[in-house]
Amino acid sequence: MTTPNDAALPNENPSNPIDNSIKRPSNSHTEDAAADELAPMRLKDRFRKFLPVVVDVETAGFNAQTDALLEIACIPVLLNEQGVFYPGEAFNAHIEPFEGANLEPSALAFTGIDPNNPMRKAIAEDEKTALRRIFKGLKEVRRTEDCRQCVLIGHNAHFDLAFLNAAVLRTNNKSHNPFHNFSVFDTVTLSALAFGQTVLARACKAAGLDFDGNDAHSALYDTQKTAELFCHILNHYPMLANAMHTEENKEDSTESSHK
Repeated sequence: MTTPNDAALPNENPSNPIDNSIKRPSNSHTEDAAADELAPMRLKDRFRKFLPVVVDVETAGFNAQTDALLEIACIPVLLNEQGVFYPGEAFNAHIEPFEGANLEPSALAFTGIDPNNPMRKAIAEDEKTALRRIFKGLKEVRRTEDCRQCVLIGHNAHFDLAFLNAAVLRTNNKSHNPFHNFSVFDTVTLSALAFGQTVLARACKAAGLDFDGNDAHSALYDTQKTAELFCHILNHYPMLANAMHTEENKEDSTESSHK
């Protein structure tokens, strides 16, 4: 398990910035309200029981149906007792191209991945084995955090989700897949809001995070930097007043339609 990355944490005021920004509606149960204010927020409460997981894929093209998935990395985002978000343990794999997969030369040149490199082939896994292993690890984290499902975080997240979903279908892993089928958190949008930047390297630099261009286009490295960036934004931007408010003892009637 990785330790919290200092670059992703606030420089000042180690107390929970989220708790300070929430204005709860007044009611007659003042003692209960006071207890709620003092209680640390749990991860499952912050994202409607979704476990946020940063995902990055490296591929042999842009078509999720025909082009090979070559690397995948996943890092769950966790919340400590002080209310600070931090990157969790990484799950990653080098993947053998599926049978009949297209390997676009321009894409391989861009990523610098050689699928036929003997050292790579020695550690690469087939898609089914890699996904089952990663999904099992993520499900253990999800159960520990008492979350019902993972939600993908990515930089241009729908690109990563498309390749993930295509691989899940190819390998008959639908019942093992812990991710929501279409919901995502996109750090491109968050970076544009927070820094006026949309490129991962520039957003990281704007956030004061190290970014080595020589390591870019590795799924594990890009996932690590995206996770640090996501945590940095969450830790520095307080939620709006009443953002977490829901009617007491009343279930969201539309929840099932968004699963």
